[in-house]
Amino acid sequence: MTPRTCILIGAPVDSGKARTGCLMGPDALRVAGLLEALGDLGHAVTDRGNLTPDAADTHGLPGHIHQPETCIGWTRSIARAAEEAMPEGLPIFLGGDHALSLGSVLGVARHAARTERKQYVLWLDAHTDFHTPQTTASGNLHGTPLAYVTGQKGFDGFPPVSHPIPMEQICFLGLRSVDAEERERLQQTPARYHDMRHIDEHGIARPLADFLNEVAHENGLLHVSLDVDFLDPGFAPAVGTTVPGGATMREAHLVMEMISDSGLLTSLDLVELNPFLDDRGRTAQVMVDLAASALGRRVFDRPTQAFNRERSPA
Repeated sequence: MTPRTCILIGAPVDSGKARTGCLMGPDALRVAGLLEALGDLGHAVTDRGNLTPDAADTHGLPGHIHQPETCIGWTRSIARAAEEAMPEGLPIFLGGDHALSLGSVLGVARHAARTERKQYVLWLDAHTDFHTPQTTASGNLHGTPLAYVTGQKGFDGFPPVSHPIPMEQICFLGLRSVDAEERERLQQTPARYHDMRHIDEHGIARPLADFLNEVAHENGLLHVSLDVDFLDPGFAPAVGTTVPGGATMREAHLVMEMISDSGLLTSLDLVELNPFLDDRGRTAQVMVDLAASALGRRVFDRPTQAFNRERSPA
């Protein structure tokens, strides 16, 4: 893979849901060796530290929304950082809960519009995150990013979405927990959505290849948003929204290796890592390994220790 300039941007967003702990995510990814893993692949890596949210007020959001001022402030701060980083390299947003993507996708979409290119989004998640502030029963804004960046109504007080992403430029992979209202609304759109049954029946490679082929054909920019709950909680437990039956480790690496092969990746979210729920850093290491796969690491480049050992004399 051609060496890239990777820009790490910590976004310890912990306001998008009631259960806390994701604010520790960016530092857990650093401790797990993300910078070193990308550097070992030949990439230039800059760590810009952790962002803080802008000051913000709410205007007209429903009363049950959790920490709306903080989420609006994070959206402004992250969008600005994304827009500034895109011309300089490949920003990697270290989360933080998935409300982070309200800002990261908004910012990269602004850059895409300025460069007159289409912005595509690959959403690796158990959930569609297609609620609006009016439809979310929980009031948790980590379930709303794709409604926001596609220009759905109801996000009063948030930065205006001047360049909404068309639904046909979004692909969902790994769905297995979708509210009835979200499902009904999503089925009326041209978005690509692939739940785990579809993946079980047809595999994960074909729908992803079809999507990547379109991005390449359109010379589009590709933002990948990787939520810990895309993965099966059996080996990635550090998430507050565990849903059994997620992608296996091999499926997840295949997705990342295909993204790497395509050469299309222009920005990346690593979200919903809650170290408080982890098992000795296990999930953080998985996320680092997957990010490395997306940026050029191959499984056969990392032989197991058993294959490295010299045979003892008979």
